[in-house]
Amino acid sequence: MVEVGDKAPNFSLPTDAGDTVTLKDFKGQALILYFYPKDDTPGCTKEAIGFSEDLAKFKKAGATVLGVSKDSVEKHAKFRAKHDLAVALGSDEEGAVVEDYGVWVEKNMYGKKYMGIERATFLIDGKGVVREIWRKVKVPGHVEKVLEAVKGL
Repeated sequence: MVEVGDKAPNFSLPTDAGDTVTLKDFKGQALILYFYPKDDTPGCTKEAIGFSEDLAKFKKAGATVLGVSKDSVEKHAKFRAKHDLAVALGSDEEGAVVEDYGVWVEKNMYGKKYMGIERATFLIDGKGVVREIWRKVKVPGHVEKVLEAVKGL
């Protein structure tokens, strides 16, 4: 389980833009790494739109935003186009990154247990150290909280 103060686990993820991103790509700048369960579901859509709408504010504060789910690059591209998203979306189809960050968890819906991605956000500084973690994220107001934390780095 990743904790505040830990070195962020490295990753290499294909994105909907057709490239591959790694943790090293963000050296010298803050990274907002947010994990979400599934493309084009209500909460995930609101969260992605929220980060997209404030992307210029994050950039001004010296941060980049990367969303990650287990959806394919193709699904990410459709999701991004449908909602005119500005944030990059990384595909973790194999599940290695969600495991490394401890967000692949047992969930319970209507008494049915299943494995899925916990909505969580990690603020990683320019040296690759985890500075803040939000787990079991509730979407309303979340983007604003993350932006304030970035400004406080």
